[in-house]
Formats: sequence, structure tokens, C-alpha cells
Amino acid sequence: MSPFRLSRTLPGDAMEAALRADVLEGLTGTPKTLPPKWFYDARGSELFERITELPEYYPTRAEREILADRAGEIAAAAGARTLVELGSGSSEKTRYLLDALTGLRAYVPVDVSESALTLAGRALAAERPELRVHALIADFTAGLTLPDTPGPRLLVFLGGTIGNLLPAERAAFLSSVRALLSPGDALLLGTDLVKDEEVLVRAYDDAAGVTAAFNKNVLTVINRELGADFDPAAFDHVALWDARREWIEMRLRSRTAQTVKVPALGLAVDFAAGEELRTEVSAKFREAGVRGELSAAGLEPARWWTDGAGRFALSLSVAR
Repeated sequence: MSPFRLSRTLPGDAMEAALRADVLEGLTGTPKTLPPKWFYDARGSELFERITELPEYYPTRAEREILADRAGEIAAAAGARTLVELGSGSSEKTRYLLDALTGLRAYVPVDVSESALTLAGRALAAERPELRVHALIADFTAGLTLPDTPGPRLLVFLGGTIGNLLPAERAAFLSSVRALLSPGDALLLGTDLVKDEEVLVRAYDDAAGVTAAFNKNVLTVINRELGADFDPAAFDHVALWDARREWIEMRLRSRTAQTVKVPALGLAVDFAAGEELRTEVSAKFREAGVRGELSAAGLEPARWWTDGAGRFALSLSVAR
């Protein structure tokens, strides 16, 4: 069996402290907001897996199609000996790259979930005895130090997750990624593309109501972790397209005037009837915009692939 190593760069209490800070800032701001990363407890992760299988939710299938069709081209262009994956989760889609990168020596999955990293990392180590797997428990949006592994490296950030960052946050994130890379290393980035509004809204407001349950799950997380008394049934799921900013917003709309208490923060939060709490932004992209953002961060756009329907893109850029 190949070596499997698990390192923690995230202090054990870091997520609790981050949740407290985010909830305090978000619920006292105008408008009220919460970051989407708090959707993903065990229940939220299960709901998201169901979302990826829904007929309305195309991004996962579209990205998988590109990886299945183009993994060989990606591998040839990158020539990587180390694969680093941010937000690796189950590492399921990454297997296309692991199979195609014939000279690969090390895989570094990065996630905040220790259980997901351990499960996926040990499975890969058992399946691929030639591969060194070094998993990192880390929040990649808060600074990251990579282990010493052979270059060149291919860093991958899949799923269109970069769209959850606001423009200034994206610029800071891409700059931090560039700082991790040596000249000749590469970034493979997944981006969902601008398309018909109806298609986009349906992807975030499915007929079965799975996305609505996923959205409301953030309230359950705050109730459990911070002793809050949110009633998820007192909020409606809202998904809308902002054509000017070219992003989808998910919101929770208060059905009535109500006050929510968050004892762990000593906080009482008033909601007016119809007031909305923004829980996610999901930006959609155009090729020229992606190339511009990559170039601004010191990354040279090299290749661009889309699925057959042109719904989703993977781009490869090289550190200058």
C-alpha cells in the first residue's frame, strides 16, 4: 500500500470560531448574509449529492463530461508529477485525472472535512500503490502551505466553486493560488458559464425541492452549533438571476415578522416580513472574463475546454 499521510493546518477550533464570526457579521449586516460554506455539514453534503443528480442541475454532469473526454489532453498539457485538489471531498471526479496523469507521484487533497479526506485518501492509497497521498485538513480560502512534493504541480479547483466568491474575493484567491505555484506549475479551474436565465434558475430551484432543503439546512447548522432558534419552515427558498452581475443568488425569505435568538453570540435578530437573507452567490462566467482574471493573478491562460452543450468550462493556466 502506498503511503497515506493526513496533516492538519486548520486548528481544531478554527471552524467554530469562523462560524461565530461569519454569523455575527452576516446577521448584523445590511442586507443580511451568510457564507455558503456553512451548508456543508453531513446532512448538507448528503443533500448536495442529491442535487448533483437532479435533472435540472447540469454543472456536475457537464464538468464530468469534460473530464471524461479531455483528461488525456489535460494531462499532456500539464505534465504534472503532483496533483493538488482544493475542496476535494470524495475525490470522485478527480479519478479521471489520476488515471490520465501517467507520471504522477503525489496527490494532495485539501478539504475542511477530516472524515471525507480520510475515507477518500485511504481508498486511493490502497488502489494506487505507486501514489503518495498527503491529505491536508485546511481552509484553502484562509492561506495554505503545501507539502514538499515533486514538480511540476497541477492544482485543480473543480465544481464551479470559484463562483461562490465575490469579485474581490476571487482576485485575492487567485493571487493566493499563484503564490503556491512555481513557474511552469498549472491551475485547472472549473467555471459555470452564462446561459439562459430559465436554465440557471431551475438549476437552483428544482421541482423536487431538494435545493430548498439544502438552503434551509444552514439554519439547522446555526441552531445546532450556536443554540439559535431559527424555524426553517418560517423561511421560503428563493433563487434569482442578477443579470447585471451575472450571478445566481440564493436567499431565504422570512414569511413573517420574527425575532431569532442566537444565544452563543448574545444576539437577537429581527426579520421583517418578506426580508431576505442571502446565503449564496454563484457567479457565471464568460471565457474573456476568466482569462482576464487569471492573467491579472499572474497565470497565463493556455487551454479552454467546454462540454458539448457549452454549459461549463475547464481552463488550464500556467504560472508565469
